[in-house]
Amino acid sequence: MKAVIVLLVPLLLPLVSAQTFRWGPCPTPMVQPNFELNKYLGKWYEIEKLPASFEKGKCIEANYALRPDKTVQVLNVQTYKGKVRTAEGTAIIQDPKEPAKLGVSFSYCNISLVYSCTDVLRLFHVDYAWILSRSRSLPAEAVYHAKEIFSRDNIDVSKMTPTDQQGCNGTL
Repeated sequence: MKAVIVLLVPLLLPLVSAQTFRWGPCPTPMVQPNFELNKYLGKWYEIEKLPASFEKGKCIEANYALRPDKTVQVLNVQTYKGKVRTAEGTAIIQDPKEPAKLGVSFSYCNISLVYSCTDVLRLFHVDYAWILSRSRSLPAEAVYHAKEIFSRDNIDVSKMTPTDQQGCNGTL
């Protein structure tokens, strides 16, 4: 078994090179108590993130909308190499007792902390984390506080990078 794991890890590293991976299982951050999905729906701007291979552009936005089947449409928009690119996904409330867990963790209203983690055989995990805002910028102290919250939940924010929101004209 150890030989297989040793062989698999080098094969998997190129797949996660643009992501942030850590040894051990995923942390389990706290989620927003008394979460009200309707307050969270709408447009959010990406302020900072852990590196993600699917987000290399600027002017990154996430739009959340409730579908008739009660799933949440997640539409991400970014400008990359001068072109507007979109990616659409679906978030599902997995446990009605914890509606803030849509496969990611949310804090919400004006600032949102979003975290997602993929556990790989409990040997290592791949982290995704975003600081979102209802506006294209946040004061430095708000970003600092957001990172403190992630850190308290054992999420390493040392590789977070700011998202370029300059020169973004209105809605993409």
